[in-house]
Amino acid sequence: MLIDSDIGNDPAFLKDMAQAVEGAGFDGVLTNDHVVGAHPDRQRPGEKVHTYDVPCHEPLVFLTFLGAVTTRLELATAIVISTQRQTVLLAKQAAELDLLTSGRLRLGVGIGRNWMEYEALDQEFSNRGRRIEEQVAVLRQLWSNELVTFDGNWHHLDRIGINPLPVQRPIPIWMGSFVGSLVEKVLERTGRLADGWMPQFPPGDLLAGALDRLCGYAAAAGRDPSTLGIECGMRISADDDPQTWVDTATAFRDLGATHLRVSSMGGGYSTPAEHLAAWVRWHDAVAPVARA
Repeated sequence: MLIDSDIGNDPAFLKDMAQAVEGAGFDGVLTNDHVVGAHPDRQRPGEKVHTYDVPCHEPLVFLTFLGAVTTRLELATAIVISTQRQTVLLAKQAAELDLLTSGRLRLGVGIGRNWMEYEALDQEFSNRGRRIEEQVAVLRQLWSNELVTFDGNWHHLDRIGINPLPVQRPIPIWMGSFVGSLVEKVLERTGRLADGWMPQFPPGDLLAGALDRLCGYAAAAGRDPSTLGIECGMRISADDDPQTWVDTATAFRDLGATHLRVSSMGGGYSTPAEHLAAWVRWHDAVAPVARA
């Protein structure tokens, strides 16, 4: 998980970082999304959202750059706040990224929680949960058909197409969840619509129960739950015992996780090179278990 405050802005390092990650045997990289941030004093009481003083690379451009300097890494958004973006433009950008990287994009989408960002992008905040469902349908149609006609509540297309189309038709769409927060409607929507889920919970009864319900929602929608990807994650620190990484990876695997991501944010690493070295140590420890 590439957090921008950890990896910095030096293009030369970012190139070397991506190639080092690929060379170390990682399967993919993920990046997050904030187009803009506001001044912290605009936050409402009790609110904590992205602010202007925290860096964030534009994910689709950033992943295209990383794709150009690697050959096999999967390139994923975790997540792009899709409902604050124009759907047809997002479809075009994602298709181009997928095409130029030979089909390596996985698009994680979500609705976010920063009303100030929606305001700045001239998008409606209050109906974002309902809009993402229609948006997913439009994205998949645009990626799979030369011409699309669609008449929904928020999208109206009359024989519209993007050209060129992506390699993947359609590009996989995954959905995420906030750290430590489980919204049942989001879980239901994910089971009904998404190709995979990115939970942010440790292994345990809460996650196990959520996964059971996710499978139930998928089955209720006429889908095969076994086709859903599950990407779990862990944060690592400089003073961790690597055995705890192995134990956590094993627990996630036993719960049915198909993907495992690592984040070193807030782990006591002070330079981008230290973050990179920590990821490689983590990979060397957990890969034999995760791939068993």
